[in-house]
Amino acid sequence: MTAGSPRPRPDLVCSARGCRAPAAFGVVWNNPRVHRPGRRKVWLACPDHRESLASFVALRGFLLEVVPVDELGPEDG
Repeated sequence: MTAGSPRPRPDLVCSARGCRAPAAFGVVWNNPRVHRPGRRKVWLACPDHRESLASFVALRGFLLEVVPVDELGPEDG
């Protein structure tokens, strides 16, 4: 981990299939055909899966942002 990067949280687990690593990032997304405007769905990501999870939703035009898990709020979920 580099200086300034988010610390993984052992109480939160990465959403990538088969991964059990602690999550450090929230991949925030919204599918406008399914979710109401303003809804913020979140996949949790470890440092190794941050890019692949973000790319998956970005290719579909659903990515809103990627933030450290400590910056996720009550509206995220």
